[in-house]
Amino acid sequence: MSVWDDLQGQPAVVAQLRQAAGGDGLTHAWLFTGPPGSGRSNAAKAFAAALNCDQDDVSRRGCGECAACLTILGETHSDVAFVRTEKVTITIDEARELVSTAGNRPSSARWRIIVVEDADRMAERTTNVLLKAIEEPTPRTIWMLCAPSPADVLVTIRSRCRAVALRLPPAADVAALLVKRDGVDPAVAERAARAAQSHVGIARRLARDPEARERRLETVRFPLGLRGVTAAVLMAEKLVKIATEEANSSNDERDAAEKAALLATLGAPESGTLPPAMRGQVKQLEDDQKRRAKRSVTDSLDRTLTDLLSFYRDVLIIQMGNAVELVNVELRSELVEFARQSSAETTLARMDAINKARKRITTSNVAPLLAIESMAASLI
Repeated sequence: MSVWDDLQGQPAVVAQLRQAAGGDGLTHAWLFTGPPGSGRSNAAKAFAAALNCDQDDVSRRGCGECAACLTILGETHSDVAFVRTEKVTITIDEARELVSTAGNRPSSARWRIIVVEDADRMAERTTNVLLKAIEEPTPRTIWMLCAPSPADVLVTIRSRCRAVALRLPPAADVAALLVKRDGVDPAVAERAARAAQSHVGIARRLARDPEARERRLETVRFPLGLRGVTAAVLMAEKLVKIATEEANSSNDERDAAEKAALLATLGAPESGTLPPAMRGQVKQLEDDQKRRAKRSVTDSLDRTLTDLLSFYRDVLIIQMGNAVELVNVELRSELVEFARQSSAETTLARMDAINKARKRITTSNVAPLLAIESMAASLI
């Protein structure tokens, strides 16, 4: 076992980070980039564990078994901070707190490490708060920023970071990871990895949740019954409903556990009205959970549209006579018939409509249902 085991299909990245963890090429700031599901945050976490591993032998750092590795992988190490936002953006106050944390020397480890998993969710003025801390770092502090692409981070920041570029791993590697790590049946793992288009986190959820697989299949089949404006409106409503159910299924249990943990920490009574001081803290938690739920729905809707996009991607492959493997193999006969009824140009226009809807939903305040209805009308 080692901290690198989960980085499937990333041999070049693992080699680069192993070398740096051994002291060759180590620098104070790193930028991990790659498409969603490529494992950016997992790579940063593994690197942080290897840097602070308890092993004296540099060739064995990242053992995955010592106290330092286990606490960092579990995100409980006092000298390694993981920053991710449940909101649309990381606020400027949160950035200032990061700078303050980075200014402290490590209490027990070799390095104080700040891992910012959503570096692309910072406005320019927020990013500028980090600039000086990254430009002139405190001794024994290392910054690790994660973003989909270098272009998502200000040039002044990325020019001061060493780049680590990840790619989506092959579906076979993702399936092998699910079998090895989660004990998933090989056939289910293969189908989940292919349906998730090699997104490790999505593949794991699909492999473990039969209802999630059914919801995805329902989404992918929508274009087969798209006839007229009425059908488009109904499709839009159903897509939003699927995305909302998908988000709620993962949020409800976590929200309840967080509230129970807070009440236990506060020593709240088992019944009756909460004291005013406790009510304020519970209200703050509930407000945070509502903001997280809003982003969860947006992210889930984006993923639902990505699943829908895979249908037209397969159609285009058939129309172009390409030998690339289909994502939705189980729908091959329906896909072939659908492809016969339209042209590649039409399919590209439909894919463009879906991508425009994704952008509108994730980058503006447009009502999701309106954006999806407009998109659905373009697919007729």
